[in-house]
Amino acid sequence: MIGVEVLDDPGADPALVRAELTDLAFINRWFGGSRAVVRALLPLLPPAGGACTLLDVGTGSGDIPWAVTRAAQRRHVRVRSVGLDRSPVAARIAANSGLATVVSDGGALPLASRSVDFVVASQVLHHLEPRVATRWIQELDRVSRRAVIIADLRRSRAAMLAMWLVSFPLGLHPATRRDAVLSLRRGYTMAEFASILRGAGVAPRMYRSPIARLVAVWETAGVGRQTSC
Repeated sequence: MIGVEVLDDPGADPALVRAELTDLAFINRWFGGSRAVVRALLPLLPPAGGACTLLDVGTGSGDIPWAVTRAAQRRHVRVRSVGLDRSPVAARIAANSGLATVVSDGGALPLASRSVDFVVASQVLHHLEPRVATRWIQELDRVSRRAVIIADLRRSRAAMLAMWLVSFPLGLHPATRRDAVLSLRRGYTMAEFASILRGAGVAPRMYRSPIARLVAVWETAGVGRQTSC
């Protein structure tokens, strides 16, 4: 792994974690993180009047599930979301936003197989060593009944420079400025992303998404089952 980010440290100052998660929610909203997940998920939602469940692994402040919920509401679909994070501080922040949360590790999800319609992991894999990331992907696939969506960062020097420069006028916390650039350094090329997914035994549809994002989507073997989260 390259470097250590605030969100990698289980002993990080809670105030610093809160500041960084607030900034990351802003970055997700305006720089493509939320949009990457929402655009991948919308075509998979049930028809108007339907309902589904969603698990967001590595939920942080819970901003991604709320973005999905708002987009689904515009299509008259009800989404019941659960956020999962291994950081108690992050889980508490997400819970305070009204999101049901679980404190657990993504490599050993405390859920039955095929128990959730959609499983999302946004900008999580680059925090993990490849061996650990493989296990997490397998767990995402195991609990999903309908589809898995993984969105992560594409390594880009231009994006690193741009992120560093815009962080000043945006007033981002210095820790966020450092970690955002570090996250982009930890990001994947398309070939690396494909390799780690293939190593986990899945065969997704993969594509680039703005800004410096990679997205992988695959439907799971549990499509059509009626068990609930």
